[in-house]
Order: sequence, then structure tokens, then C-alpha cells
Amino acid sequence: MIFGIRAIIEAIKSDKQIDKIILKNDMQSELAKELFNAIKGFSHIQVQRVPLERLNRYTHKNHQGAIAFVSQTTYQLVSDIVPTLYEEGKTPFFVVLDGVTDVRNFGAIARTCECGGVDAIVIPVKGGASVNADAVKTSAGALHTLPVCKESNLVSALKFLKQCGIRIVVASEKGNKNYTEANLYDPVAIVMGAEDKGVSPEILRLCDEMVSIPIKGNISSLNVSVAAGIMIYEGVKQRMSQV
Repeated sequence: MIFGIRAIIEAIKSDKQIDKIILKNDMQSELAKELFNAIKGFSHIQVQRVPLERLNRYTHKNHQGAIAFVSQTTYQLVSDIVPTLYEEGKTPFFVVLDGVTDVRNFGAIARTCECGGVDAIVIPVKGGASVNADAVKTSAGALHTLPVCKESNLVSALKFLKQCGIRIVVASEKGNKNYTEANLYDPVAIVMGAEDKGVSPEILRLCDEMVSIPIKGNISSLNVSVAAGIMIYEGVKQRMSQV
């Protein structure tokens, strides 16, 4: 963590990978305006206004109403990764997380992505888990090597992927097709939603296929990291059969 507005501004100027900034609710100073000017152009930085009590829970130091959390990784954009993949002759393989907030689930999914040869994992700026120490630990270090794309708008990112010839496959209990019937060997982005809300309607409207994983027991759904693992390794199986 970085404490104080001036220290945060200098960290941004020196290209520190800031994940999130929390500010005191009523902060309106000239220095605060300078901070917001410094943030412009960094769409991956999430800014939250919170009560002073919330800031004080993190530290008793003189934080001046501002705390920044430094990311454990360097975030990328899908628009930068896709051209490189095609230039290298690869068949793009993405995993997109819509509303997955639990850092341990996120870390476990990242570990499976790395093992399964996924090219990048895509997360939103708001409403998603961050790459923090718990996520990195659960990923067994995969988040130090797996590219993480942090997008300010997942819908726009997915539209870009579709324009690049990458199919959008959503895993949902509402899917009318078995996951094994999905085309996962062509360029693909597998979308996994939060366990409580699922994939957002805007993204569902974009998908090329919506598939489900059969549930034979009494519990109605799988843990999202387990479901992601099943989908990823179905992609691995299909791609190996094409070699």
C-alpha cells in the first residue's frame, strides 16, 4: 500500500502498477484534483470513495485520506495481445471472468489457465477480483507469468475479440448445449460468471454459444474455479485432437 496523495501521484508518474485507490468521501482539495488528473489515461485504476473509518482500518499512519494498492502484476489490454498472437501463428485462447470477486477462485482459475496454455485471462476494472497476495498464492505463482488484461468495459473488450475472429463461448446453467459440443479449438474466449449472478445479460447477448456443464447431484451449481477448469481442459482436449 502507498499512503498519502502526493506519494500516490508520484507512484503513478513513476509507472507503478496501481490496482485501486480509495479516497475519503468528502475529499475536494486541489491536491485531490491533481491526483485525478494524474489518473486520467489509466483506465485500469479503480477509484473508490469511502468513509474515513474504512481508510483507518488499513493503517494508523497519516494517510491524508488516500491509500493506493500496488498490483502484483503488470496489466495488459486485449487489443495489444491479440495481434501478437496472430503474428506468432497461435490460435487465441482467452478466459474472461465476469463478476468473479473471490480472490482465491480467481487465483485457482489463473493456475488452471497457465497449466492449460490459455493466452490471457481478462478481468474488469470494477466488480472483479484483484491480483493481490492471496490471488498470487492461490495461483501457485501463475499470475506472475500469465498475462492479465484488466478492461474498463468487458462488453467493449468482447466486441473487439469478436471483430478479431474470436468466438465468445459462455458457460451458464441456462445453456442449451452440452459443453463438450462447443467449438473450443478455433480462436475462442470462454466467459465464466459469478456464482450468484452468472454472466451479465449484455455479455450473454454477445455470445456465439452458451453451454452448460451437466449437474447430476442435488447441488445446483459448481464452484466457478472448478467449472472454469472443466471448460479450459475441454478446450485443451479439443486442441490436442486437432494436432
